[in-house]
Amino acid sequence: MFRGRVTLFICLISILLAAAGCTPSDEEYGDAKARPPQTIRVPRDARTISAAVGRARPDDLVLVSPGIYHETVRIPADRIVLRGTDRNRVIIDGQGRRRNGIVVTGSGVAVENLTVRDHLLNGVLVTGMARDGQGLARGSNGYERLDPEKFPPLQGFRVSYVTSARNGLYGIYAFNAQNGRLDHNHTSGGADSGLYVGQCRPCNVVVSHNVAEYNAVGYEGTNASEKMWVLRNRFTHNRVGMTVNSDYLEAFVPQHGAVVAGNLVADNAEPKTPQQADGGFGIGMGLAGGQRNTVRHNRIEGNPRAGLVLMSAEDVPPTGNAITTNAFHRNGVDAVHAASGRAPGRGNCLTDNALSTTAPKDLASQPHCSADADGPVMASAAPPTRPAAPAGIPFRMVPEPPNQPQMPGGATAPVRPATGLPGPVDADRVPLPGRDLLAAHSRSGS
Repeated sequence: MFRGRVTLFICLISILLAAAGCTPSDEEYGDAKARPPQTIRVPRDARTISAAVGRARPDDLVLVSPGIYHETVRIPADRIVLRGTDRNRVIIDGQGRRRNGIVVTGSGVAVENLTVRDHLLNGVLVTGMARDGQGLARGSNGYERLDPEKFPPLQGFRVSYVTSARNGLYGIYAFNAQNGRLDHNHTSGGADSGLYVGQCRPCNVVVSHNVAEYNAVGYEGTNASEKMWVLRNRFTHNRVGMTVNSDYLEAFVPQHGAVVAGNLVADNAEPKTPQQADGGFGIGMGLAGGQRNTVRHNRIEGNPRAGLVLMSAEDVPPTGNAITTNAFHRNGVDAVHAASGRAPGRGNCLTDNALSTTAPKDLASQPHCSADADGPVMASAAPPTRPAAPAGIPFRMVPEPPNQPQMPGGATAPVRPATGLPGPVDADRVPLPGRDLLAAHSRSGS
């Protein structure tokens, strides 16, 4: 009798355990049984940022207290907000050993109010391309060309009030990602560029109110086309201020249809920077194989080779670019059209600019203002090469940036995942900046 009861009891327990194992968890029920958004604090609730991110669900806030964190933070989940309580004292430090600081592969993720520094590749990487849980982008796996049909673009991202210093490739890098913003960031010591947006069409991306200084290149937009806005940034004291270009190493050639407005692009001939891979130096803005872009209301000055250079990218010509109402001053040459015979420029126009020197000399008076790829070939000049580029310095030797302003509201700001971005954009109303644009946030201060 006793043995029979024991057997019956064991059978009942087995049935109950099996039923429990088949019961869906909260996650499996989805939104029907989802808990409300939570704040996961580091290190109070989780010892590391990665552990906190691993616990987070969509719409949660991971709030990080001051400290130096030696980890790569990967965010594969959607709609997570990662925030530091103090932009200057929450530091993700690669120690010159780790490849990336923060890798975002989930949609709708926001990264804000912290510092990333000293990584071999990227400070912050946002990408729709992932393999084996790792974010991929140009340069992260050699220079393999990655297929956007196999890896659909990430939808929704924001990187705001982040300081990215001394990273061996890009400071803040958005690749194969749409519908986002990079704003109020400071990047320096980028061995390729401080800010980079690549391989998106249409991008629907705004890059605004950033300071990029003491990089090889301040900003690069490669094959970043349509609904792509670069507005009110300070690109100074780099080797090259900014580039907009086509490149066959990425999808969506040719680059086209970006708006570059209201930026300060000045004094880009800084020797104490990482050496630029193509030997670029002393150039404010370069458009290489860029097409049908609008460049207006920018202040471009103090760039000793050239303020603006229009050139070809392999067999991709610069065509249909409208360069209007910009202020050029103290450049070696204000504007240069240096397209190749293989890919000659057509339909580029310079109108209503304040400028004194061009190459060819009559560039501003040539009646070419059309996106017609079959229009007349424009005359070209040789690309400027003087002054020669000095030897660079290792990226980890670039000095620390000054302390940067906190995100408004700081730790208690509303939690806003990166959805519905970039929001309204009125590029037509962006004014010509003064020489002091964002100067208070710059190491040079002028």
